[in-house]
Amino acid sequence: MTERGSFRHHRPRKRFGQHFLHDQNVIKKILLAISPKPEDCIVEIGPGLGAITLPLLKCCGTLIAIELDRDVIPRLQASAAQQGALHVIQGDALKTDFRALPPSGKRARLVGNLPYNISTPLLFHLLEQADAIRDMHFMLQKEVVQRMAARPGGRDYGRLTVMLAARCRVEPLFHIGAGAFSPPPRVESAFVRLTPHATAPFPLSDPLRFAQLVSRAFSHRRKTVKNALQGLVDETAIRTAGLDPAARPETLSAADYARLAG
Repeated sequence: MTERGSFRHHRPRKRFGQHFLHDQNVIKKILLAISPKPEDCIVEIGPGLGAITLPLLKCCGTLIAIELDRDVIPRLQASAAQQGALHVIQGDALKTDFRALPPSGKRARLVGNLPYNISTPLLFHLLEQADAIRDMHFMLQKEVVQRMAARPGGRDYGRLTVMLAARCRVEPLFHIGAGAFSPPPRVESAFVRLTPHATAPFPLSDPLRFAQLVSRAFSHRRKTVKNALQGLVDETAIRTAGLDPAARPETLSAADYARLAG
């Protein structure tokens, strides 16, 4: 059964946010960006009907897939039977321990077409396990990728941007039109690479306090830094960090928030 033909036998489910990739040109661009090698530990989140899974298997020989929809798993396994060793975990990626997946001494390379409704919480979940991850290549809503890679001062810049900057290098790679998926989503998509930093880009002595400050600041982004962080950081500490208490939260860099966190 061809990938496109299999769409006729499985209706994408809205509750899983399913949009199945079928554009072969896009698939080739994705494979070039990932550049999989036989020794890689590839973990695919939401393989669906295998548009990316099968070519990855041909390159690597083995692949771990995490799929929530039980009904697509038998079709996926049947399609992959002659391609390599596919290990499917039926479950929720938001609850998956990614540290437990790679063989000893290896870090996982994550790949996936992430549904919009779980993309941000899943990214935060993965950041907590970044030490076990070599890199991540994801299809996401274009607006989410713009937020991930935003510069300080713009409206796209926010909590997600800052938290990612502390742990990863974010590289938007290319846009993907709605017609590349079945059914076509109502939004444009983009493909992005995230690479955990081998060396921290700035000192971060208290990650939990850093996360608390960033969350508080961007939940009150219309206020000044002094007012947004009232009760957590006083004006003297803000000035000691070399920052203006009257500045807005979206003008501070990730390194600025790290200095505030002490």
